[in-house]
Amino acid sequence: MSATIPPYESIFHPSDFTDASHVAFCHALKLALASQANLTLQHATSDHHEHWHDFSGIRETLERWKLLSKGSDRHAVMELGIGVEKVMSHGTNPVGSVLHYLNRHPADLIVLATHTHEGRMKWLHHSRAEPIARGSHSPTLFIPDNVVGFINYEDGSVNLQNVLIPVSAEPNPMSAVDAAAQLANVLGLKSVQFHLLHVGDEKTIPALYLPQQEGWTWSRLVRPGAVNETIHEATSALNADLIVMSTAGHHGFLDALRGSTTERVLHEAECPLLAVPP
Repeated sequence: MSATIPPYESIFHPSDFTDASHVAFCHALKLALASQANLTLQHATSDHHEHWHDFSGIRETLERWKLLSKGSDRHAVMELGIGVEKVMSHGTNPVGSVLHYLNRHPADLIVLATHTHEGRMKWLHHSRAEPIARGSHSPTLFIPDNVVGFINYEDGSVNLQNVLIPVSAEPNPMSAVDAAAQLANVLGLKSVQFHLLHVGDEKTIPALYLPQQEGWTWSRLVRPGAVNETIHEATSALNADLIVMSTAGHHGFLDALRGSTTERVLHEAECPLLAVPP
């Protein structure tokens, strides 16, 4: 791990026990393994009949990924270098429960499933996932329910080759650049292309310091047009595996994301999106 690009120390994943949450869980687990981080899994529910056995277990996933042998005990997970905590909270306000926990136990990264289809609303539907991200002040990796993401569910392999980073003078794009480099470094990516997309003209491209590692390439794209549409067009054209966006605001992530370009891009995202607060 590069001394100048730190790993994550704590990763937080709230789950609603859906298929989309299983995919998000795999991303959280893989990043925790790669960082040797503490992983907290929380489920907030008003149903007292729900239990953790409803959720795909860590040991079962690690066995499927061939990192543990069949029938391993919980101590074998610790030997892989990660700490694990499971939190079950009950009540009628799951978002409040999650934010209350994060207020007492801040995380370096939150990994969230977000449901974009009205017919599949559960407590992590985008109307609830976004307030968690906005209120937490932490970088948040959103995994839309219609994408497979960049961590293979079956074997834990990584497929992250193209990262799209929209940049503008405001908000400061360096937080997104640094976050993209951190995630790539954590996953040990030897070959990755970072595409810096500026919607506007050449004169308004912000100056950036770009982290350098062997096998990493940085390219600049300048496109005219409406911001949201241009970002979606670039995502499709580049076959992007991840979008990384800085969010603005002086009153925390809550105000930064609401009604922002990041939020609008998230609603139509065709790949995971990492939203980074100031």
